Amino acid sequence: MSELKLPSPCVVILAGPGASGKSTWAAEHFAADLIVSSDRLRALVGAGEDDIAASADAFAVLDVVVRHRIGRGLTTVVDTLGLDADRRRSWLALARDAGMACVAVAFDTPAEECRRRNRQRDKRIPADALTAQLRSWGTVKKELPTEGYDDVLEPTAARVVPNVFVESTAAQARQSEAPVGLRFGLQLSSYTHPAGRAGTAAWVRNVAERAEAAGFDAIYVMDHFRQIPQVGRAWEDFLESWTTLGYLAACTTRVRLGTLVSGITYRNVAHLGKIAATLDVLSGGRAVCGVGLAWFEAEHKAYGWPFPPVADRYALLEDALQLLPVLWGPGNKPFRGKVLDVPDTTCYPRPLQEHLPVLVGGSGPRTLRLAARYADAVNVFGDAAAVRKAAGYLQDSRAELTHLSTTLVGKDHAQLDQLIRKLRPRNVNPAKYAEHVNAGTVADQIGRFRELSEAGVTEVMISLPDLDTLDTVADVISAFRP
Repeated sequence: MSELKLPSPCVVILAGPGASGKSTWAAEHFAADLIVSSDRLRALVGAGEDDIAASADAFAVLDVVVRHRIGRGLTTVVDTLGLDADRRRSWLALARDAGMACVAVAFDTPAEECRRRNRQRDKRIPADALTAQLRSWGTVKKELPTEGYDDVLEPTAARVVPNVFVESTAAQARQSEAPVGLRFGLQLSSYTHPAGRAGTAAWVRNVAERAEAAGFDAIYVMDHFRQIPQVGRAWEDFLESWTTLGYLAACTTRVRLGTLVSGITYRNVAHLGKIAATLDVLSGGRAVCGVGLAWFEAEHKAYGWPFPPVADRYALLEDALQLLPVLWGPGNKPFRGKVLDVPDTTCYPRPLQEHLPVLVGGSGPRTLRLAARYADAVNVFGDAAAVRKAAGYLQDSRAELTHLSTTLVGKDHAQLDQLIRKLRPRNVNPAKYAEHVNAGTVADQIGRFRELSEAGVTEVMISLPDLDTLDTVADVISAFRP
C-alpha cells in the first residue's frame, strides 16, 4: 500500500462511527503528542474514557486544545467521532486562518464490522448509541466532500513530512524506474567533535575517508574564519578553509575539493588564484574554486576588514571571475578590470586541470547573470520551484546548476524520529527542526533529489547535522549511480 505524505504542519480530522478504527489508525501513524482524543480527555476531566457524563466537559477542553495547537502551527490530529458538522467546520476554519492544510479521514467501516469490534471491547458503546452513530454516518460521509477540505481520505498508511517531501514518493518511483545520474558533494560546516583540538586532524581525515567510501564526488568547506550563527557559536572551533583543503588533498584520492564559497573580500584575488592553482597541483587536479559576494559583515568587522557596499562587491566579483582564468592560463599578461589592476599574472605551476572550474554561490538575479556569463557552475538554495526559476537565468550558458541544503537522513521512520529527538535544540519543536534540516528517510531523500535533478540540478551539496549518518547517505547516493 502506498504511503500518503501529509504536509507539516497540518490538521487531520477523523470522522466515523464508534469502533470504526479511528483511534487505532491514528496511533499507528502519528506520534501520541500530535493526537487530541476526546476519549482521553474524557478520562482527564471525568472518571474514565467511558464516563459519558463528562463528555461535554471533555469536548470543551478538546476545543481549547485544538484551537491553541493550530494557533501555534502544530500538526493536530483530532480523534473524535467527527459527526458534528459545526465542530468539523470550526476546526477547518481554524486551519485556514493559520494557513495550514486540513484533511478529513473518513472511516467508512461496514456497520456489522463496527458492531463486531464493539462486542469485543471491555468497555462497549451502548448498542442504541452505536446504532445512532451508524445512522448519522450515512449523512456525514456525503457531507465531508462538500465542506472544503484539501482532501477527504480513506484510512491508509500516512505520515506527516516537511513540505519538500510531499511529492517525493512519485519522484522516487521515477528514479527507480528510469534512473538518472547526480553528483553528490559533502559540505563540512562544523568542526565540533568529541576529540577536541588534539583530535581534529584525525577526525577530519576519518570524515573524508568515510565520505569517499560512501560515494561522494566532492568535499566542500565553508570559507569563514569563525563559526556562522546559522550553524553554531562564534567561539566554536573553526578551521581556515584553504588550509583544510590542502590537508584533505593528502587524506583523499578521488573527491574534488573546494570552498562553498570563498568571500571575494577575504583575500587579494590574485593570491586566491595562486592558492587554488596550488591546491589543484597538490591534489592531482581535483580543485574547485568557489567564490561569492561575501555577506558576513560581523566577521569582517571582527578581523578588521572593510565591508564594501553591495555594488562594490559585485564589481569586485565580476573582475575576479574574469581574472582567475587569466591567472591559470599561460604567460604573464596584465589584467585591468573595473576595480582590479594586476600588472603581472604569472602563476606557476599552472593548475593540472586544463580548465579549473569556478563555482559562484548565490541565488539573486544579478549573481545568476554573472555566473551565466563567466562561471562553470552556480550554487543555489530552495525547493524545486526555486531551482527552476534560477535555471531560467542560465539558458544558453555553460554554467551548471548546483544545490546546497542541510540534510538529515534516516534509514526508516523510526531511526529518523530518533535522530530528530537527539539533535533538535530544546526550544525548537520537532516538526520545525525536521523542516529546517530537510529530515527524511532514504526513500524520501531519493525522491527529493530526483525532483531537484528534474529541475536542472547536476550536483547536490549536503551538510549533515549528524556525520554518523554518512553510511546511510550512501544508500541515497547509490540510487543515482545508473
